[in-house]
Amino acid sequence: MANSSSSNSNSNTTTGSGNDNASEASGSDKSFIASAQEVIGDAVDATVQAVKDHPVAAAAVAAGAAAAVGGAVYAATQLGGSEKSGGGSSSKK
Repeated sequence: MANSSSSNSNSNTTTGSGNDNASEASGSDKSFIASAQEVIGDAVDATVQAVKDHPVAAAAVAAGAAAAVGGAVYAATQLGGSEKSGGGSSSKK
């Protein structure tokens, strides 16, 4: 019994210091999140202003990004589709 109470006091001491570290970490996490939100907000504002200043260039960038994504999707479906269609055509023969 004496051993269990001494181990409890040790675990309580460790838990107490762990809680202090956890509260410090959560405080720094909150400041990190607030700082990240500010940076993201600034980036969004800059992007909106750039689109307003150069709408044609923004449309060209958006079209290029859409073409790149579309090309990647097309390539992925063709790679996956060739295995399936190849198996289907060989079973027809």
